[in-house]
Order: sequence, then C-alpha cells, then structure tokens
Amino acid sequence: MALQASAFPNGFVAGIHAVGWAFIVPCFWFLDRLIAVCKSTTLEQSQRLEQECYLRPLEVFFGSITFFILFLATAPFAFLGFLLWAPLQACRRPFSYHREMPFLPEKATNKGFELTGKASFVFASANLCLLPDSLARFNNLANTQHRATAIGQCIVGGISRPNIRILVDSPSSCGTLSPSSSILPTVNSPTYGATVSQHPDPAEMHDLNLNSNIDCVTSDDTEEPLNESTFPLLNSNCNSNQQDQSSQQNPQAFSSQGLRQQNDVPWEISPLFPANVDILCLEEVFDKRAARKLTNILKLEFGHILYDIGVYACQPPCRCSSFKFFNSGLFLASRFPVLEAQYHCFPNSRGEDALAAKGLLSVKVLIGQNQKQKRVVGYFNCTHLHAPEGEGEIRCIQLNMVTKWIAEFQAAHKLPDEDVVFDVLCGDFNFDNCSPDDCQEQNHSVFEEYKDPCRAGPGKEKPWVTGTLLEQPTLYEEDVNTPENLQRTLESEDLRKRYIARPVPKADSPLVYPETDQPWIGRRIDYILYRESSISKQCRTEIEEVTFVTQLAGLTDHIPVGLKLNVVMDSDSADE
Repeated sequence: MALQASAFPNGFVAGIHAVGWAFIVPCFWFLDRLIAVCKSTTLEQSQRLEQECYLRPLEVFFGSITFFILFLATAPFAFLGFLLWAPLQACRRPFSYHREMPFLPEKATNKGFELTGKASFVFASANLCLLPDSLARFNNLANTQHRATAIGQCIVGGISRPNIRILVDSPSSCGTLSPSSSILPTVNSPTYGATVSQHPDPAEMHDLNLNSNIDCVTSDDTEEPLNESTFPLLNSNCNSNQQDQSSQQNPQAFSSQGLRQQNDVPWEISPLFPANVDILCLEEVFDKRAARKLTNILKLEFGHILYDIGVYACQPPCRCSSFKFFNSGLFLASRFPVLEAQYHCFPNSRGEDALAAKGLLSVKVLIGQNQKQKRVVGYFNCTHLHAPEGEGEIRCIQLNMVTKWIAEFQAAHKLPDEDVVFDVLCGDFNFDNCSPDDCQEQNHSVFEEYKDPCRAGPGKEKPWVTGTLLEQPTLYEEDVNTPENLQRTLESEDLRKRYIARPVPKADSPLVYPETDQPWIGRRIDYILYRESSISKQCRTEIEEVTFVTQLAGLTDHIPVGLKLNVVMDSDSADE
C-alpha cells in the first residue's frame, strides 16, 4: 500500500486537527517562553558579562509576569483545542510524509549497477536536541528554530559538495581532505503524494529505471584546490558571535587529516557531513516547527522525508497513565522511495522519558532494478532508546523489542523476486561501550545480529573511535565551538577528556578508565550498525568509511556519525 502525505485518513479530520492545534499553540508558546526567560545558557551568561549587562533580574521578573498572565489568558482556548485534538490521535497515522518531485537528471549519480554489480550507500545519524526552546535550555542549547535552520543548511552544504579529492593548503593538514565518493541513486516516482507501491506498474518501474539506475561512480583522483565555491554552505551557527568569522568565510579553515585506516576500517573525523548521504536519520526533532523547517531545507537533497514520527495523547487509547506529550523525535530523510514504513512505540518507558513516544521506525526503500529486472531494495531502521542512566534493564527490553519488530517487519514485507542490498539499524542508544554501568546493554544479542564497525568487543572500543556525547556545560568553549576546533579536539586525547562525556561507573564503585595502554575515548552513544545475514546471498558488504562529523559544533550536544558501505553483487550468483 502506497504512503500518502497526510497523517490523517481524510482532509476533514486533518482540518479539525489543525483547528484544535491552533487553539493549543498560543498557550503552549507562552508556557515555553515563561520557562525560557528564567533559564539561560552558558553562552548567554558569558555574553551578558562581556557586555556588562546587569538588567537580567528585571528581564526575568517582568518577563515571567507577562508570559504567566498570557498563559492564563489563553489556557481556556487551549483546553477547548485539546478536546478537539486528543481524540483525533486515535485515527492518526504515526508519521507525516513529504515527497518531493523528481530531481533533475544531473542529480542521478549512479549509472550501470546492473553491469558493474557494485554500489556504495552512505548513511548518517545525528541527535539534534530540537526540543521546545525552554526544554532545550536544560541541555545548554537555545534558539531551537534558528538552530533547526542552521542545522539544515549545514547538512545540505556538507552532503551536496562535489565528489572530488580536495587539497588543503594548511599547516595543520598532513594529507588531503577526502570526502566520501558518491554512488547514490536519486530514485523518485513521478506522482506526488504516494510512493511506489509494492507491486508497481511496469511502465512506472521502467521510467524509474531509466532516470536513476543504481550505479557505481568511481571516485577519480583529480585533485583540485579548495576554494570558496566548493562549499557554498558552511556552518552558520545561530550563535555566530562565538565563531571566528574568518574561518566561516574561508573554507581553507576546514582542514582534515583525510581518511585513515586501522584494523581494516577506514575512518575520519571530518568537519563536513559525508558527501551524498543516501539516508539520514535524526533524533530529538521533537519540535513540530523545527521539523517543518528541516523538511523544507532537506527536500533540496532528499526526495522522501518522514517527520512528526510517533503517537500522541493516551497510548494505548483510554489509558491516561501513558499520556504522550511529545512524538518520538525521529526524523528520516531518504533519496530512495519509501515502499513500506512502520512505527512501534516502546511501552516500557519510565519517568520523563515516558512523556515522549520513543520507539522504532522501520522502512523499506526501493533502490532500483538489476539486469534481471529484479527489484533492488534496502531496509533501514532507526530508534532512540531510554535515556536515564542506571536503567539498563529498560534499554535491554527495548532492544529485545527492536530486534523482534525488525524481524516481523522484514518477514511481512520481503518478496521473493527482489534483492536486499543493505539492512541498517541506527540511532541514539543512550548507552556506550565503555561505561561499567552499561555492561548489560554492551552484551546484548543485537550486537551478534548487527555489526558495529567501531566495536572491538563488549566493553571495548577500537582505538581510533571517539565519543559522541559532548559535555553540555562546555559546548561554547573555544576548543569546541567551531567545526575545525572540535575536529582538533576530537583528535587530541587530552582535549577529549575535557569535552567528551566521561563513562558512567557502577553504583558505589570508583571509575577506573581507561584500562592500561588503552586510549581515552569517552561515551559513544550514537550508533550505525549493519547486518549481512539478512541481505541477498549474492551480495557482499564492505565498510568503505566511518565518519565522525564536527560540522554541527555549537548547534547540538552530540557528534553526528556516518557509515559508507560498499555492496558487491556476485554476477554468477545473480544469474542463478
């Protein structure tokens, strides 16, 4: 069954929902501002000190009174809106879908997969902390709407850069900046409002195949000097005063050590997102306006976007003890048409996490056709697990649900006449592979099914890995407030100790970290895993690149991660 754009069964229900939400928004916004005016970020505090501004107590006093009065004045309208809005959640599909019209022919970068039998797929995941502004401030982040715009521009600027090798004339560089080469198809069906169905029309498939077959484009070795036109969109942090203006205007500031390889895994700490990302998974996009801003920017590169993912109100219906104020925060952008999508909400959330509908999103995407006219598809799964420390049992139960739901989804939607070329699971797992307190999760069976390219074993990371959770109080310090500075910090073990979150010890036990002769890595809680057992038997998967991205410095408290997989299809097996 094809996906429709609206989350509601018809326009009338969608209209009633919009009216109810319009009554709620003013009251919600005034409450948000009431809390935000009382909570400052460390950046705002330092700015007031520099400007010798001592009017903060008056601002808090009069702002609190004003917003509280406005909150009370709009509360009756919000209650009426709630009476319209809440019952309609029972008939709401747990995501909205945006489909962009087909891209221009030059956007298609893969030609000839059916002849070469090779293709690369690039995935990225990032936690953005796009909560309502008042709540984001408790994570030392503010200006949610401005951050959403800046993040979207950074992502598009990073992934749309040319597929070339770039020489960086910089004293701090000892190599070339080697962005990921692109072999991504941009497959789009011609009708707005629905994806390609599970049994598409042959003429439609033929048209899809002509425009965007899967190809392998081999990265040439042409070296070009880095100039300002190479990266049209650099990091324009909403807190622009904290950045060195010259580094924003001069892309040569974005130096890189280039791809390095250790233990057969090529890896890089990069100031830019990988070029030509195929599928992008974002977490903590809770704010609806921020989600729409991201959608409007990312649709320039991604033709298929799922947003506002999750459920609201009483879930299951009529159970007020599990009321969901926020959606799951998941956001998925894909260059490939989405054939099937399914969302499950975790039923065992506890505490403040129970206010959000965290869960699992599973999608099946259409890559194209091979020479035998068999469909080529991929599976992509994203999740955000329970957050509070010391509650590993809840996360383990959620991981059990994740593996069960993925197996059910693939069993229900797998067809005999198609080839599966990738099966990926990613997201913010909220546990790491170095904390003694996360020992239970580190030994979960999910790591037997899916491979983690950064993991040497339970409780042991590979030596080149870096943590992905930043210390929130230091987000705006000079060592981490620009992409280049954050890159240098992650490459220095001494600096990582200051700015990456420390492992969590077991209760009543001192922390001994790192072990002798092991590097200091910190908490890596953002994962991209891949599975080989569920793909077609004639396909072989190789890791082409693992990337830790610093482009969102100052915009979020996480380090985005990227994974590039090279898939080779054996032609002899394919002919059988």
